[in-house]
Amino acid sequence: MTDELDLTNRDVFLVWTSDTVRYGDLDPNLHVNNGAINQFFEDGRVNFRQQRLSSTDGDKLTGFAVVKFSVSYRAPAHYPGDVEIGTAVTRVGGSSYGLGQGVFQNGACVATAEVVTVHFDPETAKSRPLPDDIRAALEAAKVAPTGR
Repeated sequence: MTDELDLTNRDVFLVWTSDTVRYGDLDPNLHVNNGAINQFFEDGRVNFRQQRLSSTDGDKLTGFAVVKFSVSYRAPAHYPGDVEIGTAVTRVGGSSYGLGQGVFQNGACVATAEVVTVHFDPETAKSRPLPDDIRAALEAAKVAPTGR
């Protein structure tokens, strides 16, 4: 999905979210634990949806599910501090789309993620095509393989 896209490069991302590291996010080594980092990624996806898809019909924002979530933990993050989460559309398919994400602390990339979300019919649980307005919003937010 993001073979040619360097998710450790801040210039790749179009949408940004900030989060505060909490003391409870730490593991026994005093590094931010993987569960907290995964939550940062989720916060980034929710913010992306609010920023880029909020102009679409709200009823059409139901029936989406994450079907793939792949993370690379690249460096430790620490408390106290803040993190920034970058999110960019990497692919728009018939019934799904891909996102690339990065979590940064003090300018350094601490984790990257690749996410695939599929649109489905809640009654049948079968995938269905992306609505035209959502597809257009996703295409408008799509990043080129070498960044924008």
